[in-house]
This record gives sequence, C-alpha cells and structure tokens, in this order.
Amino acid sequence: MSSKLKDVKEKILQLLEKLASESEKGTTIIVEGRNDIAALRKLTIKGGIIAAKASGRSLLDVLREVRKRGTKEVILLMDFDRRGKEWTKRLTQNLERMRVKPNLFFWNELLSIVGHDLKDIEGLPTYMETLSRKCGDQSSKV
Repeated sequence: MSSKLKDVKEKILQLLEKLASESEKGTTIIVEGRNDIAALRKLTIKGGIIAAKASGRSLLDVLREVRKRGTKEVILLMDFDRRGKEWTKRLTQNLERMRVKPNLFFWNELLSIVGHDLKDIEGLPTYMETLSRKCGDQSSKV
C-alpha cells in the first residue's frame, strides 16, 4: 500500500513542478477562490493566479481580467465538484471564443491521480502532507 501512495505522491509532485514551470513562464492560472490561491502559493506556485469566484466576481469579470493580462493561454484549475466542472466548461467555451487557449492538462491529470480523494484545490497541501505521513516520510511537509 505504501508503494502505491509513494507513486501517487511522486506523480503529484511532478505535476506540481510542471505547473510551477508553466506559471513562471507567464501562463496565468484560474482557480475558484482565495483559499485556492493560498494553497498553490503554499505549494510554491509563484506566477499570476486569478480567483474566479472571489468577492462576487462574475464570469465576465474573469474574462475581462484575462483579456487585460493579454495572455494567450490560461491554466484552468477549478474544483472537482459539479460546480467546478460547470465553471471549467463555461470558462473553456468563453476563452476559446476569445482565442485564448484553455489548458486543462493539469486539471485532468490531477483529477485522474486523486480521483475522489480530493474535491478542491485548497485541500491539496493537506492532501500532500497526509500522503507524506502515510508514506513514512520524516517530514510531513510537501
């Protein structure tokens, strides 16, 4: 069992490294809320992040911010619940109309790795700490 958990942890760490690299290159990430931003910062993601649902923002507000940033591609990292999937679908459709590439690679990969064990992005740091503890790592830090 521990070997399987170590594989899961390693896959997520590799995915987070790729995400950090894309973010550092200037690719904007869109998440649902401020707690999701805080979680990604805790996981050392340093680039630009937009909170789609913070402070009552509408879909139109998010799209305006993407346009203002002048980005050609955005990474969508919404939650894995029904509402997150709906926002992902709506954002994808609208971004494509704006000729901005919606990158769903990280969302799809993370969903395939964690399955139903994780419902949102804000829970990712805690999930990683739990994996570390279960794997017997000396430090429960990510």
